[in-house]
Amino acid sequence: MITSGLDASGLTLLKVAPAVAANQAASATVFASEKGLGKLRQKIEDFRDKNRTKQDGSEGRPYNADLVLSIGTIVEAGLRALWRSPSHKFPVGNDPRPWEIWLGRETAAKFIDGAAELGVVISADRLTFPEDIVVIGAATSEALALAVRRLGGVRALAAPTVTADYFDAMDIEGQVEWVDELVGRTTFQNEPNANYITLLDRGVSRAHPLIAPALAVADRHAAQPGWSVEDQVGHGTQLAGLALFGDLTVALQTMNPIQVRHRLESAKIIPDAGHNPHHLLGAVTRAGINAAEMTGERRRTFTMANTTEDDTPHDGAPTSWSSEIDQLTSGASGENNIKRLMLISAGNTNQNVYGNGDYLAVCDHPDNEVESPAHAWNAICVGAFTEKNALPDGEAGTPLAPFGDLAPSSRTASWSSHWPLKPDVVFEGGNWLIHGAPPPMKHPALSLLTTNHQYPMRSFTTTGETSGATALAARAVTELWADYPDLWPETIRALFVSSARWTPKMRSHLPANPAKGDYSPLFKRYGYGVPELERARRSASNALTLIVEDTITPYRVANKPSAQHIHNEMKLFQLPWPVEELRNLVNAPVTLRVALSTFIDPNPSEPARGSKFRYASHNLRFKLNRPNEDQAAFLARISKAAEQPDGPIVEEDDNWSYGRNRRDVGSLQIDELVCPASDLARRNLIAVHPVAGWWKTKTVEDPQNRQARFALIVEIDAGETNAQLYAEIHAAIANLNVVAAAV
Repeated sequence: MITSGLDASGLTLLKVAPAVAANQAASATVFASEKGLGKLRQKIEDFRDKNRTKQDGSEGRPYNADLVLSIGTIVEAGLRALWRSPSHKFPVGNDPRPWEIWLGRETAAKFIDGAAELGVVISADRLTFPEDIVVIGAATSEALALAVRRLGGVRALAAPTVTADYFDAMDIEGQVEWVDELVGRTTFQNEPNANYITLLDRGVSRAHPLIAPALAVADRHAAQPGWSVEDQVGHGTQLAGLALFGDLTVALQTMNPIQVRHRLESAKIIPDAGHNPHHLLGAVTRAGINAAEMTGERRRTFTMANTTEDDTPHDGAPTSWSSEIDQLTSGASGENNIKRLMLISAGNTNQNVYGNGDYLAVCDHPDNEVESPAHAWNAICVGAFTEKNALPDGEAGTPLAPFGDLAPSSRTASWSSHWPLKPDVVFEGGNWLIHGAPPPMKHPALSLLTTNHQYPMRSFTTTGETSGATALAARAVTELWADYPDLWPETIRALFVSSARWTPKMRSHLPANPAKGDYSPLFKRYGYGVPELERARRSASNALTLIVEDTITPYRVANKPSAQHIHNEMKLFQLPWPVEELRNLVNAPVTLRVALSTFIDPNPSEPARGSKFRYASHNLRFKLNRPNEDQAAFLARISKAAEQPDGPIVEEDDNWSYGRNRRDVGSLQIDELVCPASDLARRNLIAVHPVAGWWKTKTVEDPQNRQARFALIVEIDAGETNAQLYAEIHAAIANLNVVAAAV
């Protein structure tokens, strides 16, 4: 069989199976575009109708003879034709299953971008090889077959095989060899202006070759001078490996060079023996941050996977520890008066209380509310979801959580309004195994692979839960900050969280036509979902992001000495919408997503704990004008709303998806609306304005001297529409109009 003609002219040769018996023909599996099918048909017709002419003028062989004579039968291929694992491992039935999908390097992006709409959920992890990119996708066989036909690019399918337990179970020598191989193709960041992930944990071991190049001896600290900086337990070293490499199961299997773009710091805040008294948790955290910052000014992502259940139930109200976190992030506390980017784990559930049934009901129970201080206003709270759904061949049992849903270990919010939405985002936290009687158990294959603090006795170990998810989130947000080093921490937080989206499995918990209140369970479990860094990093031709960093003076002294302070100003932005381009998108919906981020100074006094307007130094809101609403009417509407922040909440009839109950809480507010492009062209004014805060109370003598920084992120996405939004806005951006107006 001659196959060279099957890899050209719109045909892609995927697989050749030689004949294994005398009565069996060899076979080739080919992906054919519509154009490729037409050309193949034409080649066969030319074989039938045309002969070549020899040099002497006589008639020669038919055109395309080698190709056509090699073909006995052409049939439509099924998924089995792409299957490279043993045949007995091919999924049976039509339930959603994990598939290992091999994609061509040039065509991978098209498949990954379009798969979700066809029912194939692609995990975030990637294996990259010289000619292939390998992803894990969860889908029914019917959905996957449709995606293969519609999108192309799939070279092969296989059963997911290599999980974390494969490396974790290796002998000492085998693990060391894998470590040496990974070190050999890894480049570590050594620039003086590098970003740092500062782990507030149990210390980190520098003995491990995957950690030592990124963690200087002088960058290990402790909250108390007498404490050792070594990791005696292992938790900090586990987080360090994830913060540098992500899940090592992926890093070890890929063949390409790896660049670690940031460095590590360690600040030990948990003693090796005993525990921190509850009333000192905030002070010890502050001492750990102060110790790390003694080395000088750096862009740091403070990462803490350490929470307490002693403050539960708090139902979202501030605690002493969460209030200190808000002070540290806002710059009101600590030796240095600087804003700080901070990530905190949501806390873990108790595995022993689970049965083998509806695990989400256990996660949603108030006893499993997000632990303090993860509900702090200014910090990013990280929960866990899971895509770990594949077991090694022959392994008995069933994963508890379905692909793309909440990890069983992740705590959720017990509140649905008033206090900030938590968690903010979710990352991979592993799954549990049902095998026999409850409770379900952890399993290495359903976990994250990371570095072991006992190197060289052991190189790898498995971990997960919200601690592992927080380390992965720290890695992702720090890589984003490395791309945009001049942005404020408030801005990076907004970009990162606003890029998050719910997985199809998460969205499956919504009714067909969700009302605003139907989103409450999703926010309580997943926050805004799983961040998509590519979305945060780039502006495509039909999707773009506008970033504004500005300051506002929210309040000023009233003219009457005995009166309460009053609102001072708002900021009004005239958005440079590509009006003509939007008007040309007839009947085409576009999605507008807005995020507003500021760091508040907390006031955790007992009366203030019950009111978001007295706990926060200032509260900011954003508003968008309605179609055909001119600037004067828009400003009048905002001024009226600003004076009644605590009044009855009446939803505005302007198509926002989440609404005021979900949006106007905390110091990070995100909402989106989907509307016709022509309507958005007429909605080009956005305002940032203050409502009440404790800076507005009479006890503050100088409100006119208190400025607040804020970041405003505006994202517009026209989906698959062929629109050139970016080019038109880029040309107009120099004329962006910002107005400071009285409220």
